[in-house]
Amino acid sequence: MASLEPRIHYEADLDPSFAREIIASSGSPSLMSCIQCGTCSSACPLSLYMDYTPRRIIAMVREGFKKEVLRSRTIWLCASCYACTVECPKQIRITDVMYALKRYAIREGVHPPRFPIPVLARLFYDTVRRRGRLTESWVVARLYLQTMPLRIPGMSTLGWKLLRRGRFPLLPEGIRDRRGLQRVLRVVERREVAR
Repeated sequence: MASLEPRIHYEADLDPSFAREIIASSGSPSLMSCIQCGTCSSACPLSLYMDYTPRRIIAMVREGFKKEVLRSRTIWLCASCYACTVECPKQIRITDVMYALKRYAIREGVHPPRFPIPVLARLFYDTVRRRGRLTESWVVARLYLQTMPLRIPGMSTLGWKLLRRGRFPLLPEGIRDRRGLQRVLRVVERREVAR
């Protein structure tokens, strides 16, 4: 039988600026008009697997539960299907809020330990930033090394089949004007930091 762990939160532990940051980053000013109807949670195909439903995440963001939101698995399990956004009676862009929370968590280095989704997001961005294109074989290999090293032998058969069919390139792919892409990304990163 699982033991109950009391969770007491004090107002001093909350971050009142958290909601403003997420609203600015997501471009969803209607976040504060959420009526907590739960439509987003009932529309979400993955809410069953989340530690907090989308409705609850929205409430926690508004109240400033920054640590709890950023450490939750919910933001990483969001499939970006936009079902919650489509169904929301207040037209809150919930999926965009989830993206903003993911970016915030990656920037802060806060996410569930050894959870592959944030590691994959960082590897994807780093690869595209460096080379201009994604080489799946390199990203997958690095992802498994960082999050699931013991599963690598079990994936070797699939990797070999993909390699034989030319679906898993060994050489990293890239674009011609990498420096131009990096200049553009630096401008975007500066804007993100300035927010």
